[in-house]
Amino acid sequence: MTHFLTKACLAAVLALGAVPATFSTAAAAGPQTNLIVEAQYYRPIRGCSPIHAVNKARDFGLRRAHITRMSPRVVVVAGRDRHGWDRMVFANVRGCPLIRR
Repeated sequence: MTHFLTKACLAAVLALGAVPATFSTAAAAGPQTNLIVEAQYYRPIRGCSPIHAVNKARDFGLRRAHITRMSPRVVVVAGRDRHGWDRMVFANVRGCPLIRR
């Protein structure tokens, strides 16, 4: 029974010790409520960026590369290679993996 009372008293002391810490952090945010802070949010591109797809097609050897079609699933880039007109199809996910050429 003494162990239970000891643990209960220790828990109560720790709980009471944590209460002033919460009041001080809550009071610290009070004066800043009348200041307007502008935040610049960065929205990451979830799919394949058209610029990234064109640059990747140029790395594969496609000249005069441009986007011909963009859907939720694929990004199609057309251009010329050494044999004539060609197109490359990239998946519209992060990293633009090549599906077919």
